[in-house]
Amino acid sequence: MRRAGWVLTGGLSARMGREKALLPYGGMPLVLNVARIVQEAAGSVILAGRVAAFAGLGLPMIEDQHAGLGPLGGIHAVLAATSAEWNLVVACDMPLLDAGFLRALLETAEAGQADAVMARGATGVAEPLCAVYRRTCRETVETALHAGRLKITAALEPLTVRLLDVPRPEWLANANTPGDWERIGKGEAPVD
Repeated sequence: MRRAGWVLTGGLSARMGREKALLPYGGMPLVLNVARIVQEAAGSVILAGRVAAFAGLGLPMIEDQHAGLGPLGGIHAVLAATSAEWNLVVACDMPLLDAGFLRALLETAEAGQADAVMARGATGVAEPLCAVYRRTCRETVETALHAGRLKITAALEPLTVRLLDVPRPEWLANANTPGDWERIGKGEAPVD
């Protein structure tokens, strides 16, 4: 398998005050909406996170073996489980993602020599939870986890990372707080 799609669901949703992956969006839980977009872009989708919390959704899942270590632990879980060379990884709280842009991330990764390709928002900041990771990134991510370097961009410093500008900033909007969720419902761009 050359490519695979993954949705990270491991966060505790502390700032939201309730499980954000299960917020209703488009007549379904938020995570299912994001999973549909990832499936369309990558041809497959697997959830990575707390299996017990999302087992009833009917999607394949893997457990995050590094629960409590943030999204880098989720990325490690993906890279440890995958058989695909290229892995599209997105957060479960980004409902405005565009499947065409996610396909462009995958195509950019497959056509180049980078170890990872990340979306870059309007502010110029990389979005490591809307990115494609080569399976070979696993060792670098594992080293960073063991060293306690949990910030994704810092963990990936030894690797070649390419950035792809997102055409519409709202595609990267994520729901971390009730205020974020309200803005997303109105179709507004994220506040950085």
